Amino acid sequence: MTRTVLLCAGGTGGHLFPAEAAAKALIARGWRVELATDHRARGYGAEFPAEAIHIVPSATPSGRGIAGKARAALKLGGGLVRALRLIGRVKPAVAVGFGGYPTVPPILAARMRGVPTIVHDQNAVLGRANRFLASRVTRIATATTALKLSPNLAAKAVLTGNPVRPAVRDAARVPYPALDDGGALRLLVFGGSQGARFLSDVVPEAVSRLRPELRGRLMLVQQCRPEDMDRVDAIYRGLNLEVRLAPFFNNLPALIAESHLVLSRAGASTVSELAVIGRPAIMIPLPGAIDQDQRANAQTLVTAGGGWMLDERTLDGRSLAAELGALLEDPSRLRRAAAASKAAGVDDGAERLADLVEEVARQAARGKVGGAAASNGAGA
Repeated sequence: MTRTVLLCAGGTGGHLFPAEAAAKALIARGWRVELATDHRARGYGAEFPAEAIHIVPSATPSGRGIAGKARAALKLGGGLVRALRLIGRVKPAVAVGFGGYPTVPPILAARMRGVPTIVHDQNAVLGRANRFLASRVTRIATATTALKLSPNLAAKAVLTGNPVRPAVRDAARVPYPALDDGGALRLLVFGGSQGARFLSDVVPEAVSRLRPELRGRLMLVQQCRPEDMDRVDAIYRGLNLEVRLAPFFNNLPALIAESHLVLSRAGASTVSELAVIGRPAIMIPLPGAIDQDQRANAQTLVTAGGGWMLDERTLDGRSLAAELGALLEDPSRLRRAAAASKAAGVDDGAERLADLVEEVARQAARGKVGGAAASNGAGA
């Protein structure tokens, strides 16, 4: 049996980070890892632990009218042709998709060539690319019991949790910071590439509305888009705040561990990492998503008692200041939420997914599963 696995992921952190964690777990077991992704991965995937990274053409076939959908279909078709050649060269034992339309051509190509396939969904709602692939793959790895599947799909689903990077597991060893009377209050704010602009608008206003004695204790770390940096910095300097601003943080897990409270969006990786590290969070789901996946993700942590969810559509500086002030002035509430968040975390998702990859590979070697075996939705 070959010990090569092809991981397939959209080129954003939300897809690449869990793929990276799974790659490291598989490499530790002696697997050879290659990655299929898109051009965006150059910003996130430079350190991805793959022996080779393959850029496969893809497009999102939604929301662009008939002509746009036709162009997307042609691009996906071209990606499928290239992916078929890639599968023929790499000859993986298993292909694993982590969501995003760049996974569609290589996962379909693997199935067409008889290679067993797995899709992993990080969210509490099945993503559209994974929804398209789900009936065609051998197994579905899920991150949460909140994900609802049809009976046919549920029959081949395995709960693995979200793979988290070693840096997250290292950060999880850091105890929740002490909250001393009159001491520093560490607030971390980040929103990802799509969500940072709103936070750059609303958070400075909210901070300016905090009681002066509370604001004076604040140590703030915030992600800002480059075009917002000067404007946001000027506001905080005018408030005499100790702040650190950056468009991207390479050490985000360590920053989460240092924080008393996190203010963030609710991407799947973000929510999983908050829970594994065990930090309370105010989550503001990105609005406008058709599937409302961030809202569903946030709700899992809210239900566990580890965080709070606010609606961007009704949120402004005044209302956010009230929420922040109430939490920062109640250390016992923050400590309880930190403990609840930690209790909800799954820190061995990468190992569980590696177990599933090896199980599928063994079954395929014995002729029990394969790329075509999933065509009827069978579970095993």
